[in-house]
This record gives sequence, C-alpha cells and structure tokens, in this order.
Amino acid sequence: MTTKTLRDEIIAAVKKVPVIPTSGTRLLQVANQADHNLSDIIAIIKCDAALTGYILKTINSAAMSRGREITSLDRAVSLVGEDMILSIVLSDAAAQLFHTDLEGYAANQGDLWRHDLRSAIAAKKIAPYAREKVNPDTAFTGGLLHDLGKAIISHFLEGKIDAMVAAVDHGDFADYSGAEQQAVGLNHSEIGYELAKHWRLPEPLPSIIRHHHHPMEGDETIRPLLFVVHLADIVSMMTGSGTGADTMRHQIDPAYTDFVDLSRDDIARIIFEVDIEFNTIMSSFPGEGEPE
Repeated sequence: MTTKTLRDEIIAAVKKVPVIPTSGTRLLQVANQADHNLSDIIAIIKCDAALTGYILKTINSAAMSRGREITSLDRAVSLVGEDMILSIVLSDAAAQLFHTDLEGYAANQGDLWRHDLRSAIAAKKIAPYAREKVNPDTAFTGGLLHDLGKAIISHFLEGKIDAMVAAVDHGDFADYSGAEQQAVGLNHSEIGYELAKHWRLPEPLPSIIRHHHHPMEGDETIRPLLFVVHLADIVSMMTGSGTGADTMRHQIDPAYTDFVDLSRDDIARIIFEVDIEFNTIMSSFPGEGEPE
C-alpha cells in the first residue's frame, strides 16, 4: 500500500467519524468567548434534552452529589463549574474516540481521555502565565481536544511501533510526529486538524490541534495560546498521563520562554494542582472514572 493510498484512507476514516451535535458545537463557540458566563452555557444545554439528561445522570452518579439527587440543570452547572460541564459534554460527543484502545501506540483504553483531561486542566492553569493574554477557557478546551487525531491514526500505526520508537530514540526523527509522518504520510496533529474541520469547530481550536507540538508554525496572533497548550501537553506526560509509545518522545520548544513566563517552581506547583483537580473530575464519571 502506498503512502498516498494510506493518506486517502486516513482522511476517509476522519470523514466517517460522527459529527458533534449542534448543541456541542455551539457550546464550544460560547465557551471560547472571553465575555461569556454560566447562564450562556446553561441556555444552550437546556435546548438539548438528551444532553441535559446525560449531564444530570453523570453528576448524580458522582461523589459530589453526596447521595442527594440533583434535578435542576442550573444547580448542576453551578455546583460543578464550567470545566466539568465541558468535560462531560465532550466525553459524550467524542466517546467513540476517547474510548479507542490506541493499539497503534501500545496504549490502553482510557489513556487518551486521561492524557487529554490532564492537558486541559494544565492548560487552564498555565494560561495566566502567558506574556500576552490567553483565554483560559479556550486553553482548557484546546487541551481536551488536542490529541484526538491519535484515535484515528492508531489503527494505521499497528505493527509499526517498535520501528518508530527505535527511529525516534536513534535520532532519525526529531519527535514521534516525524515518525508518524514517515510511516503513514500524516501525523496525529494533522489528522486531528482534519477532524476539527469535519466537526466545524470554531477557531482557534483547529489551529491548537494542528500546532500543539510545533507552536511556532501557527499564526503569530495565537502563538501564546499555542505555547500554553504545548506546555500543558508536556506537563500531562510528566505527570504520568501519556498515550503509550510516544510519551515523552516530543520535544519542548525552547522558544516557550518568549511566550510563557513559567519557572521551575511554577511548574512543580501546577503539576500538584493538576493532579488534585484531575482526580476530582475523574471521580465524577460513572464506573472507573471514564466517560460512558
């Protein structure tokens, strides 16, 4: 099979992924607006009965409900906050992808969800350290979506893991994305970008997905945001939430200091805070802390 044929097959696989419901797309649009508030979020969710029901079901199954049934969406949103609501909505809309086993990365089911969630939390906490203003809510959402391309490319990488890892470790490629590119003609960031376009996600989310490993390649107007998610991805891997074979096989761009003022002590504190919030959010989902 030629690389060109593989590229075509991968793009075809992207187009087969079910689109996010209109309410989910609208929610992402509003969440990326700096002047939005919780009432805007609630208004969108209330127009989708299925989504409302899923949110209430999830929150009522969580430890935070403390055995008391929550029947009001307003109360549910105010109780858990916007980050939790976005996590629940996206875990529902993209469950097929977040649940992928990632055999092409030698990763387990749920690893992608855990890594992306940690990245999202880290991105929101790193955002205030950006040298130019970065919307922390956009950083959170971008972190939650940045690696979804792996769920699609994974199948096409099966059987190639050992050779790719050896090539990266030997220095044949600067990072794992380069090995992906060589193996199938696309890397997970490019595939994630195609998925974002398929879902018609609002900018800058597609750009975050496309450039999270190489933020200097993105538009200069959003580079501070790109570097925030870039660093959050690394922090997530540092805390032990990776996605298998490519974990810690991506380089940190040294130019980050031009865009984010983050000291070693800051990173240590953020890692500690991310761990606490991650465990809190994970405990909100039924079963083993995974979206259903």
